Amino acid sequence: MQYFVVMIDYGRRGREAIVDPEITRREVISRIASGEYSNISFIHEIADCSVEDITAEILSEAALPDIGPAGADLQASQFDHIRDLRKHERA
Repeated sequence: MQYFVVMIDYGRRGREAIVDPEITRREVISRIASGEYSNISFIHEIADCSVEDITAEILSEAALPDIGPAGADLQASQFDHIRDLRKHERA
């Protein structure tokens, strides 16, 4: 038997432990990536008679890649910069 315990901290309102024996590691990761789970205190994996803290592993797997601006955005910001420079020219 293997399951995950996700402890969510709501601040003054308290904490909630989400324990679902049918949820998989992949499902935990997808819920974190989607934002369904936020303000996570810890994530424990319980397998047989052992408990392991896997918070750092799961959070690093759930991290979304940093996607830079597209080429069109870079061109638009260059045009904006040139326009701003023209505003400050002397007439």
